[in-house]
Amino acid sequence: MGALAAGVNVVCGYPGTPSSEVLETVAKRRNENTYVEWSVNEKAALEMAAGAAYSGARALVTMKQVGLNVAADPLMSLEYVGVKGGMVVLVADDPGPISSQTEQDTRSFAAFSKLPCFDPSSAEEAYEMIQEAFDLSEKYGTPVFLRPTTRVCHGYASLEIKDEGEYYVNKPEGFVKDSKRWVIFPRLSFANHGKIEERNEKLANLFSDYDKNYICGFKVPVEPDPELKRKGVAAGGISFAYAEEEIALISEEEELGNGLELLKISTPFPFPEALAKEFLENLDEVLVFEELDPVIEKNLTYVCGKYNLSTKIYGKLSHHMPAAGENTRDIIKEKLREFVLGDEKDDVIKEDTKDQAVSETIPVPDLPVRPPVLCAGCPHRASFYAVKQAMKGKKAFFGGDIGCYTLGNAMPLDMVDTCLCMGAGVNIAQGIGRIEPDTTCFAFVGDSTFFASAITGVVNAVYNQADMTLIILDNSTTAMTGHQPHPGTGKTMMGEVVAKIDPKKILEGIGVTAVETVDPLDLDRSVETVKRISALPGVKAIIFRSPCIAIVKSSKKCAIDPVRCINCKKCIKEIGCPALFIKNGRVEVDASFCTGCGLCAKVCPVGAIN
Repeated sequence: MGALAAGVNVVCGYPGTPSSEVLETVAKRRNENTYVEWSVNEKAALEMAAGAAYSGARALVTMKQVGLNVAADPLMSLEYVGVKGGMVVLVADDPGPISSQTEQDTRSFAAFSKLPCFDPSSAEEAYEMIQEAFDLSEKYGTPVFLRPTTRVCHGYASLEIKDEGEYYVNKPEGFVKDSKRWVIFPRLSFANHGKIEERNEKLANLFSDYDKNYICGFKVPVEPDPELKRKGVAAGGISFAYAEEEIALISEEEELGNGLELLKISTPFPFPEALAKEFLENLDEVLVFEELDPVIEKNLTYVCGKYNLSTKIYGKLSHHMPAAGENTRDIIKEKLREFVLGDEKDDVIKEDTKDQAVSETIPVPDLPVRPPVLCAGCPHRASFYAVKQAMKGKKAFFGGDIGCYTLGNAMPLDMVDTCLCMGAGVNIAQGIGRIEPDTTCFAFVGDSTFFASAITGVVNAVYNQADMTLIILDNSTTAMTGHQPHPGTGKTMMGEVVAKIDPKKILEGIGVTAVETVDPLDLDRSVETVKRISALPGVKAIIFRSPCIAIVKSSKKCAIDPVRCINCKKCIKEIGCPALFIKNGRVEVDASFCTGCGLCAKVCPVGAIN
């Protein structure tokens, strides 16, 4: 909503939790002045946005933190070239990680790439900051990061938003040819590097006066007690929101000695050094709350050293805060009370004694363990099972990838030997095949991931004469991130119906000579196809095509004939479908989960399931 209010002309990205909803909301709320697309990957999205920004458009690119790795190639060069229209790169970080491979911190990447970075602590700030980020980007001719973390992305708040009539209207001038500006050469990069450093120094001073970077105090006495240490807390992002709430509670309950200073950092790069110096000058100790890297902590330590301040800085580097994971509300409560009140104080908020007694007498049961699993009826389960059956007794490697099908690693399937990053399984299979030529190598990839980043791996395999089998798990959607369209679905994010791009034709065009498409729920044919195709030399491919059960609903349910069932439990032991469970020692079907895919019926040795 903030981007729309800022007059954004182009929004593009690649889906990835927790960033996906940003582009989807723009698509729902946009007016005729805004174009939106799901690009094939983050690199393509950033390059598309760069072209729009070269033309004077305001452009927004959305991705999650691991997607920034894909976009890093053009982004690092784009910083040296610059932009004409405002360009915001929204990277949603995922502390935890909750749904990601890594705990990367975009604030560190901002310093590495020399790009300004805004770090909102709430939904309200995200709305305001993205508008300010567009203005700053346009004024200084640079891409700008907006880095909301998971709890900000998935937070809720009531917002005062602008009416559409109040939206800024950006009218792009169009691309003006100027090879001295837009064509990156070493001499241009050298000259622009100096300008970037000069600009960032100015921004550090500007950010010291930015209204979302500030110092506030809690219960400062008229006459400080010289016997007590003067303490402060520095925080950014959602950690600031937690810290501010907890400090307010402590302030109501306890005497805070010489008071407590709180520093809010909303622009971690360039760091507001002058404001930090002002904060530190009258303090003895500072505790830092931040996710994920010790960015604020390192900068405060640097300021202390530069200005010869004796303030002690505590945080991740001093082991006062966890080095990994989210800063939960409970963690900040515990660490803050220990820091402010000392060990002799009770670390728990005072509650009504009656309620406390009740809570002590009623034991709280442990939550059941619910590991992530493939959905009941998921066609990927059938695909994995078919390959597993076909390769029984053979030495085989199963390269996995990023998507729902990563869950194929779980028992009893156990069909994902490696998973690194999107598209990597194709090249990893080639590498293992070179070292172990007696191994039958498979690479599993989803249809969306195939378009995003696996095509180049297949080109590499064909060109370098690898011996491997590519398995495309085509469920006609980008299921893991919320069923977004992709080039194979025949629909764009603008709602246009377009020609579907056929992976089979792409593979044949690359030079893959054996490509077959099969329905994985046809188990016998699937097993036969895998045996036959994988035995061929060179690079070959099987496309297992069956729609995701979340987009194609079925009223059919499987049922077990208790008379014919011999209770061998093979259906559970072989495929691990969550719709199958044991009750009173017998296998039963949970009708609320079952989608009627029939895979269990094909596995049953006595035909007791129909």
